Amino acid sequence: MPEFLQFFFSGLTVGAIYALVAVGFTLIYNASDVINFAQGEFVMLGGMVTFFAVAAGVPLPLAALLAIVVATAVGLLLHRFAIEPARGASAVSLIIITIGASIFMRGIAAIVFDKNFHSFPAFAGSEPWVIGGAALLPQSVIVLIGAGAIVVVLWAFMTMTLTGKALVATAANRLAARLVGINTAAIVGLAFAVSAAIGAIGGILMTPITLTSYDVGTLLALKGFAAAMLGGMGNPLGAVIGGLIVGLLEAFSAGYLSSAYKDAIAFLVILGVLFAMPQGLLGRAAIERV
Repeated sequence: MPEFLQFFFSGLTVGAIYALVAVGFTLIYNASDVINFAQGEFVMLGGMVTFFAVAAGVPLPLAALLAIVVATAVGLLLHRFAIEPARGASAVSLIIITIGASIFMRGIAAIVFDKNFHSFPAFAGSEPWVIGGAALLPQSVIVLIGAGAIVVVLWAFMTMTLTGKALVATAANRLAARLVGINTAAIVGLAFAVSAAIGAIGGILMTPITLTSYDVGTLLALKGFAAAMLGGMGNPLGAVIGGLIVGLLEAFSAGYLSSAYKDAIAFLVILGVLFAMPQGLLGRAAIERV
């Protein structure tokens, strides 16, 4: 039982991070129909900028805020100089653009920062809590609470504010939204900014537990994409559920089978979704009227 609980706690922790990455995928996909494979780099920026700011003497809360601001600015730049000029391009072209942006951001990070692994102190101490014989780090609880809070705030924003409703309208029908006076280009830019901020928060929360480096975004993007597909691409609640499931599958496979298979779980999830249920757990099949 302690072993099972330990894997369960670990799976929930990493699953919450995958959920945040998947929510970022979902936000941008809903607003622009773009699958942004640079999403993992925002997580990397959150962790790396925070670490180097703390190393320079900036207090941790201010360093975290600086990292969110930097990631948000990068998200806006990505939209303005890479996605917006290619408006109207095919889905494959846009995917290639985001992959290229990911490679570019990773290269810049390797030059500006370094290629080592880094961490910074946990927000609530490093002494684990023992529950049922399994150790649970306070930082893991913070990760789960932070992920839940972000989802709740995002839901409130999209349902209770005019800007959020404009985002929903743009996701539903961009042409109709434009006809009623919504600046859809600004809304899509907002989606990139918010998804970048969410990614950065994920990086800040995970770094005290899992470390960070210039190239952590690649696998995170893959696993977040798998989570988004499993939950149903375009469904924020599905993204959260998909992220938790991918995290749990990864933890249990590493614990009961072999850690060598851990990173293959995301590929298996993607293949399983494509073959068995292309719409995902909470997604709906597309209906096109002609």
